[in-house]
Amino acid sequence: MDSGTSSFTRRNRGCWLALAGLLVVVSAAAAQQAGNGTQPGQSGTPAEAVPSAAVPVETPAAVPSAIPSAQPAAQTVSQAATGAAGAGAAKAGGAGQDSADQSTAVKLGPGDLIEVNVYNVPELTSKVRVSLAGDIYLPLIDYVHVDGLTQEEAQSVIEKRLTDGGFVRSPHVAIFVDEASSQGVTVLGEVMRPGIYPDTADHKLYEIVSEAGGFTSSASRKIAVIRKNQPDSIHVDLPRNLGDDLSGNIDIMPGDTITIPRAPIIYVVGDVGRPSGLLVDNGTLTVLQALALAGGTNHTAKLSGARILHKGPTGIIETRVEIKKMLLAKAPDVTLQADDILFIPVSGARVLAGRTFDAAMTAATAVGIYSIHP
Repeated sequence: MDSGTSSFTRRNRGCWLALAGLLVVVSAAAAQQAGNGTQPGQSGTPAEAVPSAAVPVETPAAVPSAIPSAQPAAQTVSQAATGAAGAGAAKAGGAGQDSADQSTAVKLGPGDLIEVNVYNVPELTSKVRVSLAGDIYLPLIDYVHVDGLTQEEAQSVIEKRLTDGGFVRSPHVAIFVDEASSQGVTVLGEVMRPGIYPDTADHKLYEIVSEAGGFTSSASRKIAVIRKNQPDSIHVDLPRNLGDDLSGNIDIMPGDTITIPRAPIIYVVGDVGRPSGLLVDNGTLTVLQALALAGGTNHTAKLSGARILHKGPTGIIETRVEIKKMLLAKAPDVTLQADDILFIPVSGARVLAGRTFDAAMTAATAVGIYSIHP
């Protein structure tokens, strides 16, 4: 009886030991799966998010160190929003750049001479000029309106017409601009050959002026560039020697208008050594300076009768100047303005006060024009 009881006890003890070992193995496996973020039966598949109402499962302190370092760090809501805003701003910036490129793209217009080529269909190659109505005539598809379209837009329109008419399958059209008359650069004012100059590519200001024959002797260096779709003109001050400063050599776009005005002129007429018209562009000129540049006064000049004739809003304004006192430094030297006439009468000549301007204008018609650099 005792031997039977002992045998039974040993068998029960072995079962309990086996069961305890199995529990240890199962617990270890469960702990390892929990540390790797998986659930039993999923073999490495990430576990789904646990609802907030679920009771959190405690893991050993060493388990967090087993989380793979390759996983991205969590972001707060503000960080995620900032990232999304940055991406949106970058996208918006790209769209704005595309819009700017589109607005500055050269567009076709009346008078342009273009060449239309259809790939692998030489029979449809045409060289046509855009009519005043903005149309071009092409074989098979008749008239196509291209005024105001860019080259790419016109190509798309022609390709669609060829496709819709069943004339060419999957056509590829290329347009080349031979003469961009509608997008030419207009040069006005003091150049040798004013006019419209076709411009199919970006040019510099100096190049356009050179094409127009260069500046005249009376040209001002304060020029203006009028650009399409811009309310204000672009003002440029050029040096007398263009090679001294290239900052004024700005880009000229198709459709621009360049205006070169005449430089301000001060006339010195009457009883002087050399009656002159003095170009004053980049500075000022006084009475004594003007007399010196005109060769001074003759010995027959009546200095007390010297006058400055200035054209004001209400007519001609006549101002007496005391040249003798200026020479003796007893009176300030008067600064002349653009288009002023400094008239020095002849001593003993009887010129009526009302005829002073007529006499000055008569003398001014024969003066020579001289460019000066104050």
